[in-house]
Amino acid sequence: MSETKHYKVIIIGSGPAGLTAGIYAARAELNPLVLEGNQPGGQLTITTEVENFPGFPEGIMGPQLMEDMRTQVNKFDAETRFEAVSKVDFSKRPFTVESDGGTYTADSVIIATGASARLLGIESETRLMGKGVSACATCDGFFYKNKEVLVVGGGDSALEEATFLTKFASKVTVVHRRDEFRASKIMIDKAKKNPKVEFAYNKVIDEVLGDEFVTGARLKDTQTGELTEVTVDGIFMAIGHNPNTELFKGQLDLDENGYINTIPGGTKTNVEGVFACGDVQDTIYKQAVTAAGSGCMAALDAESFLEG
Repeated sequence: MSETKHYKVIIIGSGPAGLTAGIYAARAELNPLVLEGNQPGGQLTITTEVENFPGFPEGIMGPQLMEDMRTQVNKFDAETRFEAVSKVDFSKRPFTVESDGGTYTADSVIIATGASARLLGIESETRLMGKGVSACATCDGFFYKNKEVLVVGGGDSALEEATFLTKFASKVTVVHRRDEFRASKIMIDKAKKNPKVEFAYNKVIDEVLGDEFVTGARLKDTQTGELTEVTVDGIFMAIGHNPNTELFKGQLDLDENGYINTIPGGTKTNVEGVFACGDVQDTIYKQAVTAAGSGCMAALDAESFLEG
């Protein structure tokens, strides 16, 4: 068996947070190892055009942005590996990180495993993701000017996204499987007062319609089973996110929804030398640019820790 390789910093995850952390850690001559995971590049790899990341006035495709970030990481003395982490041990030093490619030890670890949007789990949804199906209204709403869209969900995030989308869309229909929302009263009232918002109660999406792009949806009545088809240009899933923190249960402090708790205004976790950045600890903003910013913070925090 080969000898376990040791690093000053191991970064788990390769979205905007992880790769930005890699850039800063590498430029600080910390020679980091970036373990890219099952979805190298993170959620941006399933988006199409990104128009709100600074520095790209003409926009840039999500996968291209992440490839450019990876190239920038590799420009410096960082090591990137397409390996998924299966186990960590933060109970003793150096920390141990096991992946499907080997076992590593580290003086510090930066966690940037992100969060995954909850989806319906139907084939047509996956096939048309980024082609009319989206899980981020603030990312993609601009592309639906004067078009009709659906928002799926019944919580605050669904009604907030529906209201946001009325800035662009001509009509927004909220599809909810029940006849009452679990959202707060203020969000419900705000959505109901908006003339562009309509509601499809007791409905679920049975199928997303379209070949190359979304053309509509088949809705199923949860009480009668009746099927109806509607014509729309976009469908936004707003049924929440799951932070990718299964690995860290029992090792780090997590909040009630599974997000990693970090100190206010920073990236330190409850374990000294372990830092978290990006969507894995961000319950509010969930944007590529904020993830990148917190990746920078995590690398600076790790550098400070190692110097100390």
